[in-house]
Amino acid sequence: MRHPTRLAMRAGAVLLAAAFILPAALPTVAQARPAPESFADLAEKLLPGVVNISTSQTVQSHNERAGPEIPTFPPGSPFEQFFRDFLDRNRPGPHGDRTPQAPPHKMQSLGSGFIVDASGIVVTNNHVIDGADEITVTLQDNTSLKATLIGRDERTDIAVLKVASDKPLPAVPFGDSDRSRVGDWVLAIGNPFGLGGSVTAGIVSARGRDIQQGPYDNFIQTDAAINRGNSGGPLFNLDGEVIGINTAIYSPSGGSIGIGFSIPSNLAKTVVAQLRDFGRAKRGWLGVKIQQVTPDIAESMGLKEPNGALVASVEEGGPAQVAKLRGGDVILKFNGQDVKEMRNLPRIVAETAIGREVQLTVWRDGHEITLVAKVGELPDEPKAAVATPDKPVPAQPTELSALGLTLAPITPEARDRYQIGDDQKGVLITEVAPGSSAAERGLKPGDVIVEVLQQEVNTPADVVERVERARKANRKSVLVLIQGQDGPRWVPLSLAADGKRQPG
Repeated sequence: MRHPTRLAMRAGAVLLAAAFILPAALPTVAQARPAPESFADLAEKLLPGVVNISTSQTVQSHNERAGPEIPTFPPGSPFEQFFRDFLDRNRPGPHGDRTPQAPPHKMQSLGSGFIVDASGIVVTNNHVIDGADEITVTLQDNTSLKATLIGRDERTDIAVLKVASDKPLPAVPFGDSDRSRVGDWVLAIGNPFGLGGSVTAGIVSARGRDIQQGPYDNFIQTDAAINRGNSGGPLFNLDGEVIGINTAIYSPSGGSIGIGFSIPSNLAKTVVAQLRDFGRAKRGWLGVKIQQVTPDIAESMGLKEPNGALVASVEEGGPAQVAKLRGGDVILKFNGQDVKEMRNLPRIVAETAIGREVQLTVWRDGHEITLVAKVGELPDEPKAAVATPDKPVPAQPTELSALGLTLAPITPEARDRYQIGDDQKGVLITEVAPGSSAAERGLKPGDVIVEVLQQEVNTPADVVERVERARKANRKSVLVLIQGQDGPRWVPLSLAADGKRQPG
């Protein structure tokens, strides 16, 4: 997970809406929970459970051996050799004796955290302590304690620390983030700019935000003032419960514009418990590669709404394969939870207990079916090599103007040229017409068509036959499974006569 921007924010003004009287016939307006006259009592209760976190890291200068660059002179200039000799004599390194190497130096950073167990368990962001040689936790009474790292999780940016104290420490409880509503009052407490415990108030601005920081993004957005150094600090509801861990801000200028993001407590609680028990996060795993169901894909599959997660491929030996899930299926429900968007599924699966049997509601061949899968444990992610294709190799090309493609069988020469695996089946794309639906969808020479209408194809004639079948069924598009450099994906292609996209 990338290190998010350290948090920042502005002081917000509270706007009071004018009251008005509704006619008796209209329904009663819902009454919002009023803000307290002061947050002082709540803040006084919560501040002792919030800590400042300082870290130090030994950093080696990267340019200590490189030295300064030689200025650019015209070729053959006497100044070129003069500067080269001078810099070589003074350049640090194994043979340089003029300038000593720069010594390693300490880099300091500050953040926030909160105590979740009186025995000394502290929660913060992973990016606050990442790479640290030493971690120090400072309590509200300025007591400084050395901390040890119990575990950290890069995917959710959560870390758990342990400090030793001769007395029980004040802890704050986790709350139920699912109960928080847009418009609810919240307090953010942390260590902005290293100033010490500071309290700011605001509201929940939005829920379920995806800010592209990791696969399980589900942030609470708030306008409670959050600044640099607040990272890892808690976001409280008015019951004094932690409903979020302040993690990032949106700020084009680097300054505060009032958009902060917090990890929901219901996600954090699970990760924190696993880090305490195992030193790492253990996540549920289904073993599928998925993609979003777009309106075009939904139309081509006969779905009324573009909901669910489209299965692009199923991992060999994974829980999904054992459950008979297959590419082209659309997962509509997982363990009774609706999968409205593709991005929701990884989080839902990850939060499911390993070894649990769950029901999957799947759209296949125009109707719903139910499958049962046993959730596995997410393995370490393998790094796949990316091949760079060369020029297309035409082999008995077949032009399919309806899709804007030229197709050919996969020959041994094509496998070598495009680094296509020996066991890869399908039909090779050798040309893509500019301006065609295929071009707009990112198809390119070297891609392989594996399935059309969720049926395997092995020859260009197979593709032509499936496309004609879709046309006779009055489909506006045809769904094609493409195997490319980045893996398999389903692509809806327009069935315009010349392969061009039609205006909407």
